[in-house]
Amino acid sequence: MKKLFFILLLVPATLVFAIEPVTYYNSAEGQTNDNLRYALQSIIEGHTNVGYSGLYNVYKTSDNTADGKVWDMYSTCTWTHGQKQCGNYSSVCDCYNREHSVPQSWFKEASPMKSDAFHVYPTDGKVNGQRSNYQFGECSGGTSLGGKALGRLGKSTFPGYSSTVFEPADQYKGDFARSYFYMATRYADKCTGWGNAFGSTSGLSSYSVALFLKWHRQDPVSQKEIDRNEAVYAKQHNRNPFIDYPMLAEFIWGTQKGQAWYKTSTPIDQVEMQWLSVSPNPAVDYLLVNADGVDQMSYQLVDLSGKMLQSGRVASGEQISVTNLSNGIYLLKVDADAKTTVQKVVVNR
Repeated sequence: MKKLFFILLLVPATLVFAIEPVTYYNSAEGQTNDNLRYALQSIIEGHTNVGYSGLYNVYKTSDNTADGKVWDMYSTCTWTHGQKQCGNYSSVCDCYNREHSVPQSWFKEASPMKSDAFHVYPTDGKVNGQRSNYQFGECSGGTSLGGKALGRLGKSTFPGYSSTVFEPADQYKGDFARSYFYMATRYADKCTGWGNAFGSTSGLSSYSVALFLKWHRQDPVSQKEIDRNEAVYAKQHNRNPFIDYPMLAEFIWGTQKGQAWYKTSTPIDQVEMQWLSVSPNPAVDYLLVNADGVDQMSYQLVDLSGKMLQSGRVASGEQISVTNLSNGIYLLKVDADAKTTVQKVVVNR
């Protein structure tokens, strides 16, 4: 039987490991393809609508740089929350406003889409105006506003679309991809036909599936997104599943289509997990692995991108050093006696 394991999200040490409630995604487990998407919709729909004006208040906790300024994915301008909100602008860094990554004209400015913070971000007004309601995409050359502006406007070079597109900065492409995955799921019953980005391929056009899966894989979930997911959850009372469980995108649109999704493992694996204990958890310097009736085990520690950080063999009762790992949540996969166990482990110094 093929063993499945999923990449968990790194979180900052300052959080009290505020991942989703234990049972939050339970009703989606075991589902496949579009049934999985609709199961996720039933979990995250009915969120609290903060209102269009309320988005600026959400941004005070959801979009913060390390020094408490507004985090703008369209520029490197420095904004203070509540100051220089657009109005009028003529240049980059004049003011910041609320950018609908899914343009609101596509859904006729309807609620609650208009004020859903999971796709509406604080951005520089001038760059926001440049992006307008063009599709996201990739272009060669293109036009950048220069200075502190990020992104560029140009003719699409990505297969499946040939018109003008806006290409965001590389470090934020995954953020926007997961915003679109969220929108195609939260509004699964509404989104078909929104622009040319949404369609019949589980809510997205075939162009969007190819583009956003590429960006999703190349730009994995970041610390910024994890923090933002928690902050928006505190206000809207729903979550972006593709930040909590990035592999969900593969089960709906990608390489795992047709396979049933489970949060950490298959049902059989979940039973087999009973034979292993890992402590202390959270760990500071080491993990102590104990397994009933097992002398030797092989293990892997995996990071967010799927990269294996450590591997080896360990005896029951032997320590695994984690001193080279940053604070956060990881996935420990252990194989022994034809059993596979996957367990969350936390490093917190």
